Amino acid sequence: MRVRAPATTANLGPGFDSLGLALQLYNELEVEERPEGATEVEVTGEGADAIPTDESNVVLSAMRCLYQRLGRPLPPVHLRQTNAIPLARGLGSSAAAIAAGFVAANALAGYPFGRDELVDMATAFEGHPDNVTPCLVGGLAVSAMDEAHVCYAPVQVPEGLTVVLYIPDFEISTRAARRHLSDTYSRADAVFTLSRAALTTAALATGRWDLLRIGMQDCMHQPYRTRGYPEMPHLIQAALDAGARGAALSGSGPTIAAFVDDGGQAVADALLRAGTGQGLTGRVLHLEIDRQGTVIEDE
Repeated sequence: MRVRAPATTANLGPGFDSLGLALQLYNELEVEERPEGATEVEVTGEGADAIPTDESNVVLSAMRCLYQRLGRPLPPVHLRQTNAIPLARGLGSSAAAIAAGFVAANALAGYPFGRDELVDMATAFEGHPDNVTPCLVGGLAVSAMDEAHVCYAPVQVPEGLTVVLYIPDFEISTRAARRHLSDTYSRADAVFTLSRAALTTAALATGRWDLLRIGMQDCMHQPYRTRGYPEMPHLIQAALDAGARGAALSGSGPTIAAFVDDGGQAVADALLRAGTGQGLTGRVLHLEIDRQGTVIEDE
């Protein structure tokens, strides 16, 4: 069995822990069930030296989690992970691992769970829905928690919008980045952020790319993250000045996601120049939106 899981860019500015978009950059997982013997894990590609291959491997842990729900042990398997999504860059590498693990285990077990149940289980495993939901279902996903249940709505983004990513050569852990956030917000900041989250969603649903520049503004998490990432606002502004329709920190960062409806080369060049000017090294990727989510390519 071969499973493919996409990268995701989450938050999109004001949609903290609720908005996420799947992108055409993929991790692949090959699963071979063994009649006997020990479970083995191989990892190649991005993060191969940092990803554990023992019982703490995220893909394996997700698979075991699903089987625990069924009340039976995961059979011996051979897992081969081929990763193209960079680790700890704000592109949903952990969500892709979790989604691939749950989808693979569900297939291995004979499909006992539907998509909504997989979204709930993957979110409980990850701790927030904004990456795992679009990773599983594809496209733009708007998610809200109702106790342990994820209420989500996939949004069909019209053709014509693509994403330029500037990926710096350093890592930011989600847990460390969240330490910078405030515990309380003023009513004005709440209204500012809520209105822009709604505007961003509407703009993406209707193809009103001209609204993204304002819609992707945020005062709930990005300003606080500059304490640990002071270069961020300069990179976002460079993308906007070069013609990006909107730009924001991708997840917890450090990747910057710039939305474009043209070739994107001017924005890519501007981000590289801005990064160099800020003393950073990094690379750019120009990606289409993934509209399928996590899929089984070969079973």
